[in-house]
Amino acid sequence: MGRDFALEEVSFDELPDWQTDDPSALFPAMHSVLEHLRHAKPYRTGTLGLEADDLVPLLESAESVDLTDALSARRFFEAECLPFKISPASGRSGFVTAFYEPELDVSATPDAVWKYPIYRRPADLIDLDETNRPSDIDPYYAFGLERDGAISPYPNRGEIDRGYLHGRGLEIAWAKSKVDLFFVHVQGAARLRFADGTIKRITYAAKAGHPFSPIGLLLLDKGELDPATISMQTIRTWLADHPDQVDEVLWHNRSYIFFREADVEGLELGPVAAAKVPLITGRSLAVDRLIHTFGFPFFISSKSLTHLDAGHSFGRLMLALDTGSAIVGPARGDIFTGSGDEAGELAGTVRNDADFYILIPRGAAERYR
Repeated sequence: MGRDFALEEVSFDELPDWQTDDPSALFPAMHSVLEHLRHAKPYRTGTLGLEADDLVPLLESAESVDLTDALSARRFFEAECLPFKISPASGRSGFVTAFYEPELDVSATPDAVWKYPIYRRPADLIDLDETNRPSDIDPYYAFGLERDGAISPYPNRGEIDRGYLHGRGLEIAWAKSKVDLFFVHVQGAARLRFADGTIKRITYAAKAGHPFSPIGLLLLDKGELDPATISMQTIRTWLADHPDQVDEVLWHNRSYIFFREADVEGLELGPVAAAKVPLITGRSLAVDRLIHTFGFPFFISSKSLTHLDAGHSFGRLMLALDTGSAIVGPARGDIFTGSGDEAGELAGTVRNDADFYILIPRGAAERYR
């Protein structure tokens, strides 16, 4: 089928740690996905070929299941789905990282301290596709600049930081730390905490279009960080120790994220992400949406990832509810660890090999056996 990966049907008994997992937390998210599919447009179909319609029977069955404990939750998925291991053609294992929803102190007005703006989507940023993308713009670019009837790449992070959008009234709020704001861009969502105690939520609206270029990789290439210990925390420490190089390093990542204000109700839930439903801490997975379709269950197994489960190996059923510029490949995922600083500490050190299994509803699974 022209894929750079293979699907191999396996049994549930072959999923490491399946018998000790408790996937009952997925059911509220599955209800939210079903409601979205009933009232909004279906999710984009990835190249694997699974469609939103393939998912609906599973979601509808979940509406009437009698959940009493972890066993009944597992039995539901065993009855409704067949698991398939995803094996990249390269022969390498899959890989997981993690993301979280930061909390950021902000001000409603700028001054000498609060001077780094959080921007809404600008009017001159347009969506690009095969119908309007100029031949000299790489097909990767999903956004561009429209000016006087001409389309070109949008200004990059450095140009925007130097004032390209100044004076347009696009600011949602102002942060006091350029580095903190940069990591909000990396995560794609945040809780904004104002001095009066007000909390607002922001989430991804669009981006400038340029490829995501990891600054951690830049620092590794320069020999500034150790590959064995690199994490969000070590990158932050390096930036704090080298204030004169912050702009140079941050501007290496030309990608720039624009935000929109999101619903602040239900702060106990995660942010609403690309699948348009709230993320569930520890159970939501960002995947490559060019390959996979949102809403499908994935079982992720990583023997080396132990700090998320009190020293035990990671083995959880998750839902694909988000995506990201750095999430590329059939067995590549980003685990949502929750909101706030503690979640950030957990997320910052996840860089682990992992095995990926997709659970395909039995009706659709026949196409892949």
